[in-house]
Amino acid sequence: MHKHKGFTLIELLVVIAIIALLMSILMPALSSVKQRAKAVACQAHLKQWTLYFSMYTKDYEGKFQAGTGDGHRNHWFNALRSYYGNNKKVMCCPTAMKPLDADSDNVPDAGFNTFSAWGVYDAADDAGYDPAGDWGSYGINGWVENPPASAKTVFENFPTSNNWRSPDVSMAGYVPLMMDALRFNVFPLEGDSPPETEDMAWESEEHMKRICIDRHDGFINMAFLDWSVKKVGLKELWTLRWHKTYRLDGPYTSAGGIMPEDWPVWMRGFNDY
Repeated sequence: MHKHKGFTLIELLVVIAIIALLMSILMPALSSVKQRAKAVACQAHLKQWTLYFSMYTKDYEGKFQAGTGDGHRNHWFNALRSYYGNNKKVMCCPTAMKPLDADSDNVPDAGFNTFSAWGVYDAADDAGYDPAGDWGSYGINGWVENPPASAKTVFENFPTSNNWRSPDVSMAGYVPLMMDALRFNVFPLEGDSPPETEDMAWESEEHMKRICIDRHDGFINMAFLDWSVKKVGLKELWTLRWHKTYRLDGPYTSAGGIMPEDWPVWMRGFNDY
């Protein structure tokens, strides 16, 4: 007779415990790798948008779209539709694909957060939308657009004299073009206060709140007028050249005297600039 050898119950429990331990170590690492991959894909999408905007400006005498008037026909997602082929995927950061915005009353649905897309907007609501619906999780810096000369102000009375209108400007690498956002356009001002909590895009007319979102571990991704793309720290947002007369020593910059404790609690651990 031969004695058959096998695992004892204790040995099996030890192996299961080791596997569980390894999984607990590896899962956060795998999750982190997945998030980094999505951040890289987001930058790739924004790089595609720099190509579309470059093509558009070359076709329209070096100028951006009007961004205002005639419903939404002149907003970027409609004005550039023939360039991006109405590809809804490229309109979204891979971390924010699902629209949760109730456009009928301009108030978000329950659950709207940092990782939500704006929309769905459709042609039944206003001229210029795709009848199948428009949505996305990027927003344009409204100050780069080219409103008609007759439009002295747009939206909440933002003066169009501050608009860049063209990518052919000095220090273009510091002028934002498009970025991760909770709305499809933004008009930041140096006096815009940081959000006391995340996801306050719908609770204030201060447009910096539309982009001060922790979508990529303290950063958002952003394209600039020199067609470059990079990640930008949330506190860094106040140091960029948003419009022609934007002050770089505003109250929320180091030059303006802000102290670490002046930032909302949820932002204090992020990098200072």
